[in-house]
Amino acid sequence: MLSSMDFVRQSLELHLFFARIMKEHSFFLEVSFTPRDMSFSKTADEYRIKFDNLLRDVVSLSNGAVSQSVLHSGEVITPYTMKAESVTSFYTGVKIPTDLTKAEAGLSGGIHPENVKFEQRVFAINQRAIELLNGLIQFKSLILSNVLACKMFTVNYPLLIDHIMREAKLYLRMVQRLQNREIVNIEKEAMEQESFWNRIMAEHAKFIRGLLDPTEEQLFLTADKFGKEFDALTAESKAAMDMTIPLAKVTEDSLEATKSIRDFKAQGTQGLIECKIRSIIIPLLGDHTLREANHFIRLLEMFKM
Repeated sequence: MLSSMDFVRQSLELHLFFARIMKEHSFFLEVSFTPRDMSFSKTADEYRIKFDNLLRDVVSLSNGAVSQSVLHSGEVITPYTMKAESVTSFYTGVKIPTDLTKAEAGLSGGIHPENVKFEQRVFAINQRAIELLNGLIQFKSLILSNVLACKMFTVNYPLLIDHIMREAKLYLRMVQRLQNREIVNIEKEAMEQESFWNRIMAEHAKFIRGLLDPTEEQLFLTADKFGKEFDALTAESKAAMDMTIPLAKVTEDSLEATKSIRDFKAQGTQGLIECKIRSIIIPLLGDHTLREANHFIRLLEMFKM
């Protein structure tokens, strides 16, 4: 059974990463609909604000209660997050609360002493996250069903909608496991997470490739190369789960490839912010995918230990 201290730390660390991801998913949905489906934009906006509020409460509890490794990993915020939010807000007219990013930048790591009331507050946040995620997953599922049945048009790829739904389901499973105080089997977790995130990295590369202007030929070729590389790594991850190749080899290969795509995403995000890349990629999407690469790198480095 998970100790109180680990329950608090792991819960807050999970939300610092994933609550921001979910609020941005909601934003990407919000700005993707046609005028006919403004009711869907309104619902997405409501989810965005609810995840903003959840993240705000998580941040208020996190100072001195989470590990330095998470805060320094670049998965909570990056050097580009604040500017990406500002430019994206300018482009869309949607007010993005950058004060949350400032608050996260000021967090310090530490080990919070065991405290029953503090633990109860974290438990309550986990329950809020579960309720929000159940609703958001249903909302994403409805959108995907409508798009695939040609009942709705959005500027998001159907694969992107499925992609963000899988991430929400992973977040939900992990919160539920924390609420049940489950202790994680690191080897099994490594295999599952590597398979999941290698697929995510492959899809990121394909989304970037598909959203670049046709004149950005070199960036297109680089993104295409990453897509194929991570497709191969996804297959390797599945082979490791079937015990046909060693997990250590997959971890090493995945770490090297993820560091490379991390650098590509960082350069791309900076280029989008500075208006140096021709595309239909909103800057916050670049920073979003960068944080997910940073998260995966931290997991891979942890699995290697």
